[in-house]
Amino acid sequence: MIMDIPKKMRAAVLHAFNDVRVEEREVPTPGPDEVLVQVEACGICGTDIKIITHGMPNQPAFGDFIIGHEYAGRIVARGETVDEFDVGDRIAVEIHKGCGRCRNCIMGNYTACLNYGNLAKGHRANGFTANGGFAGYAVNHVNTLTKLPDHISFDESTMVTTAGSSIYALDMAGGYIAGDTIVILGPGPIGLMALQAAKALGAGTVILTGTRKERLELGQQLGADHVINAKTDDSVEKVLELTNGLGADLVLEAAGSESSLQQAIEMVRKGGKISIAAFYKKPVTADISMAVRNGVNLYTIRGEGRLNVHRAMSLMGQGKIVGKPLITHTFPLEEINEALATYVERRDGAMKVVVHPQPV
Repeated sequence: MIMDIPKKMRAAVLHAFNDVRVEEREVPTPGPDEVLVQVEACGICGTDIKIITHGMPNQPAFGDFIIGHEYAGRIVARGETVDEFDVGDRIAVEIHKGCGRCRNCIMGNYTACLNYGNLAKGHRANGFTANGGFAGYAVNHVNTLTKLPDHISFDESTMVTTAGSSIYALDMAGGYIAGDTIVILGPGPIGLMALQAAKALGAGTVILTGTRKERLELGQQLGADHVINAKTDDSVEKVLELTNGLGADLVLEAAGSESSLQQAIEMVRKGGKISIAAFYKKPVTADISMAVRNGVNLYTIRGEGRLNVHRAMSLMGQGKIVGKPLITHTFPLEEINEALATYVERRDGAMKVVVHPQPV
């Protein structure tokens, strides 16, 4: 199959902090082990906002950097060594392609690549250290692709990167959670995908805490056994009440507030686990000695490693997790600044906002 590929495309380029412009750019050419993706949908993530407003390590230069990392589309060209995928395949992507040569990559921890940002040594993190998906076309290494089941839309598949991060948080804390009591702090996209994954993986009880009533209600619809509104109830007291004073087996921290890490330490059982899947706006203080006294293990994640985007796609294909209920708004690429404002200001209950790069 041969696709008709234009020479130019529209792309959202970061020119300075808080200065995103949609411009005409050259369509990139894939290397030997890469494919060219015609991007059909790209979701806005909280990390995009951090990149736009404050920047992230090793990102491309202003004026060159095409942002966006949660995207899906069709393969329209492939490098000469690629035989794992065909032109025409529908795919979604994960962000990180490690260098493949450092100690961490060799051990499978490619999201913590020791050559992070070093393009010459083979590292890529599209939308972070290399150009991303708020564009008509994007180049991806073959390792970062996962095929879309026919019944999963491009819009919904933008959630598999988020789901992959949620599953990675469970994975790094041991992964074997059948029958366990799991508390999830924060009913945002990470938290809501995590609760679905926890139920799919056999968790006995999943408790969701947060401050937004409508998101907690959505969490109940998605399978939470209990929800706690932190505006009206003491989350720690409620969790201890629900667990007969023992605390949760695992707390997944996806809130990223000043007090949420301390809450996690206070609501996890002795010998339990805390998995942190949140970025904090500034340094936070927590009583780590309490965690030490109680033999609590803390884990962190970076991105969606250990092939967990593939696992997320499998669960979504089986109908065990869903992304569609989290998608509240869509915009064409030319209106990306309106899309970003809608996401940041949470207009009309905005949660996951998806941008469509292809012209109508």
